[in-house]
Amino acid sequence: MSSLIKTILGVTTAVATLTQTITNGASLWGTLDCPTFPKFLTNNPLPLGYPWGGLTANGSNPYTQAPLTGVVRKYTFNVARTTLAPDGVDKDMIVVNGQFPGPVIEANWGDWIEVTVNNNLEDEGTSLHWHGLLQTATPWFDGVPSVQQCPIAPGASFTYRFRADLYGSSWWHSHYSGQYAGGLLGPMIIHGPNHLKGSEDYDVDIGPVFLTDWYHREYFDIVKDIMSTDIVTVLAAGASQNNLINGKMNYNCSLTTQACKENAGISKFSFETGKKHRLRLINAGAEGQQKFSIDGHNLTVIAHDFVPVTPYTVNMVSLGIGQRVDVVVTANGPATGSYFMRSSIQTGCTPSNQPDALAVIYYPSADTTKLPTSTAQTDTLSDCTEANYPLEDTTPIFTITPATEPEITHEIDITFGQNETGHWLWMMNDVSFRANFNAPVLLLAHAGNTSFPENWNVYNGGTAKTIRVILNNRSGVRHPMHLHGHNMFELSSGDGDWDGTVTNPTNPARRDTHVIRGNGHFVFQYDADNPGVWPFHCHIAWHVSGGLYVNLMERPDDIKDHMQIPQIMAQTCRDWATYTNGTVIEQIDSGL
Repeated sequence: MSSLIKTILGVTTAVATLTQTITNGASLWGTLDCPTFPKFLTNNPLPLGYPWGGLTANGSNPYTQAPLTGVVRKYTFNVARTTLAPDGVDKDMIVVNGQFPGPVIEANWGDWIEVTVNNNLEDEGTSLHWHGLLQTATPWFDGVPSVQQCPIAPGASFTYRFRADLYGSSWWHSHYSGQYAGGLLGPMIIHGPNHLKGSEDYDVDIGPVFLTDWYHREYFDIVKDIMSTDIVTVLAAGASQNNLINGKMNYNCSLTTQACKENAGISKFSFETGKKHRLRLINAGAEGQQKFSIDGHNLTVIAHDFVPVTPYTVNMVSLGIGQRVDVVVTANGPATGSYFMRSSIQTGCTPSNQPDALAVIYYPSADTTKLPTSTAQTDTLSDCTEANYPLEDTTPIFTITPATEPEITHEIDITFGQNETGHWLWMMNDVSFRANFNAPVLLLAHAGNTSFPENWNVYNGGTAKTIRVILNNRSGVRHPMHLHGHNMFELSSGDGDWDGTVTNPTNPARRDTHVIRGNGHFVFQYDADNPGVWPFHCHIAWHVSGGLYVNLMERPDDIKDHMQIPQIMAQTCRDWATYTNGTVIEQIDSGL
């Protein structure tokens, strides 16, 4: 792998000059020069030949048996503004190391990951969240301002240090207002045990396939409209202009008055004839639910989020914001073949000016200067709900049976309406969340505080060992709901209110992001074995901006009596306080 490629993908921390072959978002993602990935990093093997020793996907508990490899993977992320044109339209963006999507974080299961973030923004704080990792014993590094930390002030630096405590495919992103919709995101690959054997196993790891709806306006201007008192403005603000695969797509320049380059270029991938390829699909958009397929090829699903599942084969998959689906694709076409990869925003859920994204897969002898003439798959996904992944048909490889009865149950209703000043907000049990960047809940709980303002939406689990949440969606809009710090036992999901029936009670589906349907319910449960303050929120950027968020506090006595929080957390708050003492922060949304 060349030094340039290593730098672009984040394997090293230096910043190199990009060559003319790097287009769109100044990134190698989606180019034929992009390298594939190994099944694990080989600089720390144990005696049994794997970094995780004899641990297996079906025989080892992923939540309690993460290995101690002793390896630290270090990265340096420089956060700054730049102008890029992922689809040919110039946009003022916030990115890491000058590129979109950002550099990959790659590690083996059990490694430590250390990311030094330098905030080079002149007028905004920032923070980064490591989507789906449990942050066991390091809840202060989960990366949510006002919850576990204060924002990283302009000109300041902050180093996150956490374990790769689960394995599979995910992403990192800003959790400060809607920043990630402006480009502040990238992939994360944690290598771990493989549950595919023999002919089922894959040969080539293509790596991340980022699916992102795309907005030509700056995120802050969109948030202003989302927080409007005019419902027409609110609804129109969520309509994206385009849809991207690995940060690339063409755009019809006649649809914009902004600087625009026709035929900016679409992503390209290489397939090896007769081999099986792993694709790590990630919906990292702001609002759009994605429907993904490859012309002429089926997809064998092997994981949902960070959870390996019994493989099943389909012709297309659906992903809500924040969800990941790992698939294996057999290259059964001719050596001269080329095929379109497609991802479409499901416009029955959310509008888009140009909802259909294309990329190209080239076989070894294909003409890479020509586009395919392949035919799209038959549409088998007609709705915008999680029904595309029926809970009864989803079987985690490692069996875990949750407690039949929880010690605490939180019942929460999702609603949408206007507050006293006429602004349209999302609410959970009639409360819309509002962040206080200067007073993180976890740090206050560590000092013994357990009483908080109503609009911080803190649900205290006390000493309970098992917690259940019954979520009722009283709106007609679907919501991809993401829980930090845990993979949820998905007990029930469907239309209307819950009837008390648990799906697959001996081994229910697990994942960290679940799409609750409009006017439906979602019931989940988790073991309170990870002390901390864990966000539970809609992952549509504009909905969490509008307050669709709660904090689930877990084992507050342990937080107060046993948690050793690093001094850097207090210093970061002092730095933020110094900055805000001289600068008024225009916090027009929830803050997250």
